[in-house]
Amino acid sequence: MTGTILHIVEPTLESEAGHCHSFVESLCRARETGGPDLCVWAGRRARLPRLSAAGVAVRPYFRRRVRRLQEYLLLSRLLRSPGRIFIATAGRADLALLDLAARGKVPSGKVFLFFHWVRPAPGKEERFRKAARRQPHLTLLAPTESVAETLRSFGFGATRVVPYPITPAAGAPAEEPPAFRHLLYAGAARQDKGFSAVVDLVARLAETGRDLPVVVQASADHHGKYDPRTKADIARLEGVRYPHLRILRETLDGPPYADLFRGAICLQPYNRDDFADRISGVTLDALSAGCPVAATSGTWMARVAERFGAGRALDDPSAPSLLAAVDGIRADYGRYRENAFRAGWTLQEENSARRLLSILAGE
Repeated sequence: MTGTILHIVEPTLESEAGHCHSFVESLCRARETGGPDLCVWAGRRARLPRLSAAGVAVRPYFRRRVRRLQEYLLLSRLLRSPGRIFIATAGRADLALLDLAARGKVPSGKVFLFFHWVRPAPGKEERFRKAARRQPHLTLLAPTESVAETLRSFGFGATRVVPYPITPAAGAPAEEPPAFRHLLYAGAARQDKGFSAVVDLVARLAETGRDLPVVVQASADHHGKYDPRTKADIARLEGVRYPHLRILRETLDGPPYADLFRGAICLQPYNRDDFADRISGVTLDALSAGCPVAATSGTWMARVAERFGAGRALDDPSAPSLLAAVDGIRADYGRYRENAFRAGWTLQEENSARRLLSILAGE
């Protein structure tokens, strides 16, 4: 304990499922070796026993329909109170609310914002530049250099690159590593994550008489919603007559989620433009569990897989490309699995949350 308090603002955090929680938990667990007192401002229905057990103060606060108003009121209070503020999943709206709540320039070292990625729509760049002119002392954090360069181009000079915190691995690999069990699509069902291609793959497996087991986690986004095309894809998936398919509609956490990656090949036919330099928590989870990945070439996750020989890159995010990558990995699954374990342990150190915590603590 240092006596300093760090307020973590994460309005969509309500359960221990998903990467919203793993991001915050990794930061909280890094504090076990020393750091500021932590207070997490989360969703109104938040139930976060692991954070509470770690000595973190959890404040259920945000209601989805009025969360922007609540964020403004909270920031107005926190800006005039002791301690520092960390917006864990930041966007343009957070910059505007900060400026409005500050009623002047925010002092250096008071507020930190983590931009997981940024690709403003044409015509909206000026809003970022205006925020940079009005609030030059904000500290912006980015997981990759390209995201940081974009933020600096808007005028945010105090922008730093810090690795995306990875969820700590549970322990050493089993003495008898698992054999191949199934193909896996993990995380929320979204178009930018290639959900349509995964449905196409299942349909192709059914049409060609293959017997590859497939597990598809088709949970909704953090607002509990699906876009119309994804709704149609889920209906299409449920209509495929493939006896080796298991569909999971719920968002999992803890051991059930981790078990999905055991003996799996993780399918990530993500959109190349959206994920060219955007970090995937699913990739980090997969490699930490020794699970090889099949990812679209030109994406961050494909580059990580190629760096360690822990997967294969797809020429395009389509069912034929996916199947070719899967068959290639299965032909030498033991080697790909061991490379994935090696990648996971290396990334555990490279992406340790200790670095992010030290920046937030002003060390």
